[in-house]
Amino acid sequence: MLCVLLRPLLLRYALARPNARSSHKTPTPQGGGIAVLAGAFLALLSALLLDPLEAEAMRALLVVAAGAAALAVVGAWDDIRPLPASLRLLLQAACVGFVLTQAAPQLRLFPEILPLPAERGLALLAGIWFVNLVNFIDGLDWITVAAFVPFSGLLALCGATGIVDPATGWLAAALLGGLVGFAPFNKPVARLFLGDVGSLPLGLLGAYLLYRLAGTGAFAAAVILPLYSIADATLTLLRRLLRGEKVWEAHRSHFYQQATVNGFSVPGVVGRVAALNLVLAGLAAVTIANPEAPVQLACLILAVLLTGLLLRHFATPRKADG
Repeated sequence: MLCVLLRPLLLRYALARPNARSSHKTPTPQGGGIAVLAGAFLALLSALLLDPLEAEAMRALLVVAAGAAALAVVGAWDDIRPLPASLRLLLQAACVGFVLTQAAPQLRLFPEILPLPAERGLALLAGIWFVNLVNFIDGLDWITVAAFVPFSGLLALCGATGIVDPATGWLAAALLGGLVGFAPFNKPVARLFLGDVGSLPLGLLGAYLLYRLAGTGAFAAAVILPLYSIADATLTLLRRLLRGEKVWEAHRSHFYQQATVNGFSVPGVVGRVAALNLVLAGLAAVTIANPEAPVQLACLILAVLLTGLLLRHFATPRKADG
């Protein structure tokens, strides 16, 4: 409903026009992320009114919501009038740092290995990178839905079964609902894009959810769940750095973008990404249920192999599929 109400306004003020580096061919409104976030947070509020959490958990959720809202403002600004890369990165770091220090101040992943400042610094860098990689991956109809629905669905299930805390489970469930509501408007050929107003806060929420999952000891699962997005964005960045390109500029060299040039249809690409992410969610679930080191290692290796095979598949020219 929110998508329907917002679309006429976005058509007027936030139209994404195709260019040489776009994956779409007709002008399409962006800013659907506003509806995703609004729907998710309204659903979360409704759930918490029915099933209140303890004060500290509620405070953490408010901090996360505030950080995501602030990053949505940054994204909206960038959608309408592009910001300098340095300012955009600084604002992202401020939002990620705020959530990291205020929503999870006691959470440690490697207390025996790293001192607190070093771990916090690495967590900040990882959070900033995840915010940006979600933005980078959001370049094709339905691909962010294909990435986040299995991810958030498993985390919602973890919340329901007590594997993660209830607040994390509720947040994942709310995010899942927001994305499912957005999906009909973004299916190929999309009538609405997330825009930076959606992809940036989604990256922050995703990073926070993964951080909370890793904090339960399920570090392997937190790596496996977003592995396709991490691999595609990171390998693409490294290749562009090696070629001496300006990595902050728009481009069409991600593996999923190469796939559309190499003869894959958009449904063919997102269908394969969705299938892989469902398998990755299954492998992550196995590591959560079986904390033994051999199982963790085997699932990680299999996840890396499957992800690598799909990336190679996308990079290989083929006849157009349906």
